[in-house]
Amino acid sequence: MGSPFAALPGAVMADGSAAPAHYGAPLREQALLDAGEALVHAADRAVVEVAGEDRLTWLDSITSQALGALEPGRSTELLVLDPHGHIEHAASVVDDGERAWLIVDADGADALVAWLRRMVFRSRVSVGRRDDLAVVGYARSESPAARAVLEHGAPVATWRDPWDAVSAGGHQYAVMVPHPGAGREWHEAIVTEDGLAALAASGIAAAGLLAAEALRIAAWRPRRANEVDARTLPHELDWLRTAVHLNKGCYRGQETVAKVHNLGHPPRRLVFLHLDGSDTVLPGPGAVVTADGAEIGRITSSALHHEDGPIALAVVKRSLAVDASLQVLTDDGPVAASQQEIVPRDAGAAASVPRLPRLSSRARG
Repeated sequence: MGSPFAALPGAVMADGSAAPAHYGAPLREQALLDAGEALVHAADRAVVEVAGEDRLTWLDSITSQALGALEPGRSTELLVLDPHGHIEHAASVVDDGERAWLIVDADGADALVAWLRRMVFRSRVSVGRRDDLAVVGYARSESPAARAVLEHGAPVATWRDPWDAVSAGGHQYAVMVPHPGAGREWHEAIVTEDGLAALAASGIAAAGLLAAEALRIAAWRPRRANEVDARTLPHELDWLRTAVHLNKGCYRGQETVAKVHNLGHPPRRLVFLHLDGSDTVLPGPGAVVTADGAEIGRITSSALHHEDGPIALAVVKRSLAVDASLQVLTDDGPVAASQQEIVPRDAGAAASVPRLPRLSSRARG
């Protein structure tokens, strides 16, 4: 689907995307987007429709989230894990009483649909990607952008990001108070092609994809397309907050989720980086992070934030010291970085396991 937002004045297209990266003033666009005075065509997101009377209990049985009793209009998210607990897919979820709508990163939508269809078996469920629908993102429930979406976009469904709090059955490793995500009131509305065109013509301010990414990174919000690789466990990204229900029934990968959370530690951890912006070099995803000359991780997302300056998320070794001096390697030379913990080094091992007396102690008794 082409984007009518691409025809707006100043639009600069993102590589490989149908929607603009920005409109000439990305920092101003961030401020407007954060205030609820602008919206973004999230062309990097896709819509998957799950219909059928068994849809919620079926999704509950094969994913990390408790969905069997999901109420219409309530938003949540899920992960699909492999048998070893590694993340394969992630989806935002809202049900309208007849269909469950999954909003996913576009580059993984087809693979997710294919996997879901293989899991149907005898359940009364149908799954399909809806390329005739688009996603627009905006902040704040009571805002000019929210009103524009309702008036001009006529949304099919709207998902509200649960990242501003720990969901029922979830667990947070981050200890910072308040959590940077506490103020994130983010929405993604599913609209038709006509609704998307009407929004582009409505006069509401438009922000580019770069603005939405900067706000996500500042909130420490993980994303499958950026933070996940073949080895990623949910614990490493603090994604137990909103995407994993620790008290639900069995699903693929649950044993690893429980074992790491209760008895072990995630082998890697997500950190937030403040980058030295003195030479205007912004390291991109994949850039190597070093400590004392040794590679300890890689940048997963980076942005120039309208208040915080150059920022990034990175996945690093669990053993990395909190006060380590870090550098990020770029083609233009190293960039200094300071680390802020998201997932602490001691995350996990949450179970209270009774200490058994030593054999020699029992023998002496």
